[in-house]
Amino acid sequence: MSAAAGDTKGANDMLSKCKANSGRAAVDQDAAGLDTRVNLAGVELKNPVMTASGTFGSGEEYSEFVDLNCLGAVVTKGVANVPWPGNPVPRIAETFGGMMNAIGLQNPGIEVFCKRDIPFLKQFGTKIIVNVCGKTAEDYIEVVERLAEEPVDLLEINISCPNVKEGGIAFGQNPHSAEQITREVKKYAKQPVIMKLSPNVTDIAEMAKAVESGGADVVSLINTLTGMKIDIHRQAFAVANKTGGVSGPAIRPIAVRMVYQAAHAVEIPIIGMGGITCAEDALEFILAGASAVSIGTANFYNPMATVETVRGIEEYMRQHKVRHIQELVGIVT
Repeated sequence: MSAAAGDTKGANDMLSKCKANSGRAAVDQDAAGLDTRVNLAGVELKNPVMTASGTFGSGEEYSEFVDLNCLGAVVTKGVANVPWPGNPVPRIAETFGGMMNAIGLQNPGIEVFCKRDIPFLKQFGTKIIVNVCGKTAEDYIEVVERLAEEPVDLLEINISCPNVKEGGIAFGQNPHSAEQITREVKKYAKQPVIMKLSPNVTDIAEMAKAVESGGADVVSLINTLTGMKIDIHRQAFAVANKTGGVSGPAIRPIAVRMVYQAAHAVEIPIIGMGGITCAEDALEFILAGASAVSIGTANFYNPMATVETVRGIEEYMRQHKVRHIQELVGIVT
């Protein structure tokens, strides 16, 4: 058997196992003496593993490889009030230990999303988290209002978007702006609100405190780090936007540090992300203070990364005789 065929067989075997187990999740947890459930602002996830926005489409794109029932939640690609075309190409470049992207949050807009993607996701027994993007407070509010009556569980607000009314500075790079946009969104949101923080700041703890003061129910971090790559052979920028968001394993130590700092600054739950490829990586974030984790770049080269991480966390809990995943959150101080 070829290596490729072996990899495909392994992925199919894991998918079959996941489908067989998905309907018996609660029973299996009790039988195994494990409880992987986590609570985010009153929303219970069957386990702490979810997808990172922008790396998993809106779920359907990966459903051939991953049984979405196995995940704690699916976090959708960013959705705006109107369709966004995104940035010119090239928009992706490989970097050492990761990648850089300047997609520009291309998306079909909220109306298409509600008609096409939400009904698809509702077929599965997993929570739905919608990532929301915008260029003004009014943009965010329009999407949040539209989602108020939709059957989605949480909203993740991407405040790394440029605030056009403030000269293009991202909402997430100024504590006052971050608190203000959080407060505005909370006025209209029917679902709990997750504020997704940018790492491109001087003090991540200050930003976490700002959104908590604005009424955030949960905080997620980190978004991508701003980077640049130059193609020395073409003597030109690797991506047309000149700069892009750097993600992947190379940024994980920075992300773990920021999650740790945020966990010591706020009382609300934290979703940690940034370079997670496996259960060991995810557990670093949980031990640092994250209640849940999101897997992003790893999905591009290993579509089964999320499910493998779920199983790996369960095995770690068995080995260390941990009954409830909550026992691990933030214990490294």
